[in-house]
Order: sequence, then C-alpha cells, then structure tokens
Amino acid sequence: MIIKKFTAGTEAEAILLAKEELGMDAIVMNIKKNTPKGIYKLWRKPTVEITAALDENIVYQDKKEEPPKRNPNIIYEDDEPSAVYEPSGKQFPGAVKSSAAIEQKLDQLQDMLVSQMAERAGKQGTEEEKQQEEGDSNIACLQLIYNQMIANEVDEQYANQVIGEIEHKLKKNAGVNNILMSMYQKLVLKLGQIRTIEVDGNRIKYVFFIGPTGVGKTTTIAKIASMLKMNEKKRVALMTADTYRIAAVEQLTTYANILDIPLKVIYSADEVAEAREELDDCDIVLIDTAGRSHRSREQRDDLAQLLDTVPPEQREVYLVLSATTKYRDLLKITVIYSHLTDYSLVFTKLDETGSIGSVLNLHMKTGAPLSYATFGQNVPDDISVIDPQSVAKQLLGGSR
Repeated sequence: MIIKKFTAGTEAEAILLAKEELGMDAIVMNIKKNTPKGIYKLWRKPTVEITAALDENIVYQDKKEEPPKRNPNIIYEDDEPSAVYEPSGKQFPGAVKSSAAIEQKLDQLQDMLVSQMAERAGKQGTEEEKQQEEGDSNIACLQLIYNQMIANEVDEQYANQVIGEIEHKLKKNAGVNNILMSMYQKLVLKLGQIRTIEVDGNRIKYVFFIGPTGVGKTTTIAKIASMLKMNEKKRVALMTADTYRIAAVEQLTTYANILDIPLKVIYSADEVAEAREELDDCDIVLIDTAGRSHRSREQRDDLAQLLDTVPPEQREVYLVLSATTKYRDLLKITVIYSHLTDYSLVFTKLDETGSIGSVLNLHMKTGAPLSYATFGQNVPDDISVIDPQSVAKQLLGGSR
C-alpha cells in the first residue's frame, strides 16, 4: 500500500492532487483541517491536509471486468486521526461512528485477544512448545482473528484472503494491537465506498428496488422517501409495479399521502413512459418492483423490460436482500440478478441476526457497492447508510 499526504487550500484541491499523483484508484484515509494558531493566523490561511492511499491488493471475485473506479471510505492508517473521512453522499443520522468510539471497541477487541492468547499460551505444556508459540505469535493472533470472522459467517475464502494480504507485511511478533489494527483497516478497505442515492440537479433520477419477495422492499422505499423529502427537501415521487400484492400498493399509498408526494401505479412496462411524463417536475422517483423469484426466467424477463424503460444514465438499481436469508441462497440471488443489471446492495432485517458476514461476502463476491441497511419496521427511523468501520468492528468480534 502506498500512503502519502497532500496539502492544499481546500479539500477538493487536496483530493485532486492525490488523484493526479496516485491515480483515480486513490482512496482518502483522513481529512484534517489545519488552522494557524496565535499570531500566525494573521497572515497564514487555513489549509486542508488529506492522507491518501493506493491499495494494489484488492481483488474482486468472479468478476471478469475491472471493478468500478471508486474512492473507498476508510480510516486513517499511520497516525492518530483527528477526524474520520465520510463519503460525500448524505448520510442518515447515526450512520457514522466517531473515531473515539471505534478506537474504544478496538481496545476491547485487543483485550479479548490478549486474554485468549494468554490462555492459549498457558496450555502449552513443554518449554519447546512455549518457544514455538512465542516465535509464531503472529500466527496465533491471526488464528484467533480468523476464528472470530468465521464465527460471524465470513466465507472461509474471503477470511483467508484478507488475512493473507496482511500476514506477509507484519513484522515478527508484531503485537496484538498492530495486527488487529491492520486487519481492521484491511476490512474497511475491502468493504469499499458506500453508494447512496444522490440527486442530479440536471435531470430526474429513477431508482429501482429489486429483489425477492418478503425482504422489505416497500418499507425500505418508504424510509428512503421520507428521508429525502423531510431531511433533504427533495421533490420525491413513488412508482410501484408491485400490483401482484394489493397490500403493497395500499402501503405505498398510505406513505405517499402522509408525505404528500405523488404515487403512480404501473401495470406494465408500457405504462412507464406516460407516468414519467406526469412526474417530470420531480427530482427523484423511487420505483417498487414486484418480488420476483430468481428461479423464474419469465419473471426475470419482465423485470428486465421494466428496467429498460429508463435510460442507464438516469437509472440506479438497488438489490434488496434480507440478512436472515441463508448465505447459499443469497449467492444464487446475487449471481442471477447480476445477469440483468448492475446494482448496489441493501441489507434488511439486521436486527434479526447476530452475524453479518454476508455483507462482506456478497460485496467481495459481486463487487457491487454497499449502500443501506435496515434494522426494524419503524419509518423513517430504522435505516442507515452502511458504516464500513462498524461492520469491520463487528466482523472482528466487537458489538454493534
């Protein structure tokens, strides 16, 4: 990993310097504002210092094409961070954890690993075994971290890959704190940039929500519509093609009335053009689709026709998945939908599971950006932007 600092008058200028030198794959690790103190502030202007990195080890599985150019959201690596970089997109309340909170949880993880390693060392019976354990202290610590990741249902393939990428860079007897921090940073890197819904001021954006039945698409749409309308003051409209379930139309109708936003019900792809004309004064249209069986070719074709009613430059697609679904089934779903369209990943029902390994697994499997997570039925409260730092902490054994 190449790590460099860049200083300029503004954040945008500093980021531009980083991209010019390191390329478009450069990632921002930390942003620090430097304000002159004392008498110097009379003639020195404030500056912005960013730390950027270029990680050449990120591998996207089962993707023949190159991954999209992204600027992942990760933490500061070589110094004590004064602030943690946040994505440029708007984030819902509570989505980003403070640096101090993250460090406190890492300290707790460190104490846990030290305790486990001490217990493990105490079980060594002979002097020869103790010497072997001391010489392999990195291996012992990495084994405990591996076990934690597997317990959180991280796929063995990806657990081994992440550990393998830091193992050869560690100094002998690097210490629990250094190893744990390296793993934490690598996981945040792997989780990548979070994609959120951004409004294009020049044209209407149409956002499709796709996925199996029963995962919570309609409720998720209502939550996002509420945030966009109430917090960001955007002109939002709803459209639903989920006419198979009367309850889904009634549910969206209720939310549309509460929010005082238009709702169009679509019975076929042919009706989308007319509905788009009637919504031409909106900033963004959120489109609910019928829950489709990923095994049905006919239903997948219907969905493809619906997606094709909007030009790619005005279209975003979010695949909504339940965190309670079996990982084997999630893999099948993501692969089949990948044949239809590019998408970002939304995870629902995180409050109903104690393991979130599938969040990392599916991102690494598909290369699709992570986006939102929901954790209850309350609208609009029980939703947030996925926080890579929080996810990495949980994968290593920390609490939410």
